Amino acid sequence: MTQPTDAAGPAKAAGEAPPMRPGRQLLAASVGNAVEWYDWLAYTFLATFIADEIFPRSAGNSLVPLLSTFAVFAVGFFMRPIGGLLLGAIADRRGRRAALTATILLMGGSSLLLALTPSYAAAGLLGPVVLVIARLLQGLSVGGEFAAATTFLVESAGPGRRGFFSSFQYVSTTVGQLIASGVTALLVASIDDAAMHQWGWRAAFLLGAVLSLVGFWIRRGSQETRSAEQQAASRPGLFEALRTHPRESLLICGITTGATIAYYTWTSYLPTYAQVNVGFDKGDSLLIGTISLAFFALLQPLGGLLSDRVGRKPLLLTFSVGFAVLCVPLLNSITTSFMSLLLVQCAGMVLLTGYTSIAAAVNAEVFPARVRAAGIGFPYSVTVALFGGTAPYMGTLFKDLGRPGAFPWYVAALCLISAVVYLKLPEGAKKPLDR
Repeated sequence: MTQPTDAAGPAKAAGEAPPMRPGRQLLAASVGNAVEWYDWLAYTFLATFIADEIFPRSAGNSLVPLLSTFAVFAVGFFMRPIGGLLLGAIADRRGRRAALTATILLMGGSSLLLALTPSYAAAGLLGPVVLVIARLLQGLSVGGEFAAATTFLVESAGPGRRGFFSSFQYVSTTVGQLIASGVTALLVASIDDAAMHQWGWRAAFLLGAVLSLVGFWIRRGSQETRSAEQQAASRPGLFEALRTHPRESLLICGITTGATIAYYTWTSYLPTYAQVNVGFDKGDSLLIGTISLAFFALLQPLGGLLSDRVGRKPLLLTFSVGFAVLCVPLLNSITTSFMSLLLVQCAGMVLLTGYTSIAAAVNAEVFPARVRAAGIGFPYSVTVALFGGTAPYMGTLFKDLGRPGAFPWYVAALCLISAVVYLKLPEGAKKPLDR
């Protein structure tokens, strides 16, 4: 009797590794991913304090604002595709666990570097240079994290559980974002402004470095998900996925295009969009963003479980067609009322769950195991950089051009493109995963 190919691991035999413990695997991926995103997003919440210390307005050197602009707008998203390719290749060549431990150590080290970045007053241009290097390393880590964690999560799942395991990718990402926001709010409320500028923001990054060590310890106890045959096979080249699977690479781009702009618009940019376009109160918009993110995290496992029952395509089409049809009326219905923005943001989160809860599973089901991590990581990160990372910029640009109403149509159009891709996407929920 043959063993099922989609089990959490190969059948135990003499000399083989013990069966996987799915709970430990899920914990290793989720805790580490939450720490990664805490470290990555803490910079966003602490940016004003960092700017005053590292890029002071009084600095006369013209290189300082140039470096500041480069650090904020270019570094992270520029490095994410490179991280997806390089660390994805490590996952395919050395194993998923090796890549996951590398990404979290890289993130912890870069967070420590951020915490120790000298101020402009103390070290001049050295401060901005160190900050840029730290963000380069963080971007590299985050790009690799998605590639490695996606494959690790899905390959750790048992039969009929890939969607459920997949959902924890965005559960942990959202938890990391909420912790970053909460730690920042706690620091601001607990210490005075002078202390916050001097050492408070550094404490947040030191915490991230310590949490990275915890995540590293948990991940070290996890089990490799590649099969013995894959581990014994010849190692794939750096660009093998792109060279041998160009159609699949383009498919990842199409799967991600509408989803990434919808995700960044609804989870990051919407409070600013409401402030800029209808004059919404800043404090209320941030509170609504926090409430909706918590709601969003709770939805993810439900979406994953549903996809294991009904398939991936119904959820993907609900997301993409729903956004294509409803994005414009939803964004145009925002007023200065607290409830209007809360309802719009939560409605978008429900639709968005049709993609985010199963993104890891859908991507993993596209590529064979040999090149899965690098095959996902590079095209995914490039697409996020082009469409997700530019969402706030495009929204602001349309406003500056006097066409704020064009931005919802832009989001809807990209979601419609992805809907066409989803229609042609083979259903992978019931098929065994290549190992």
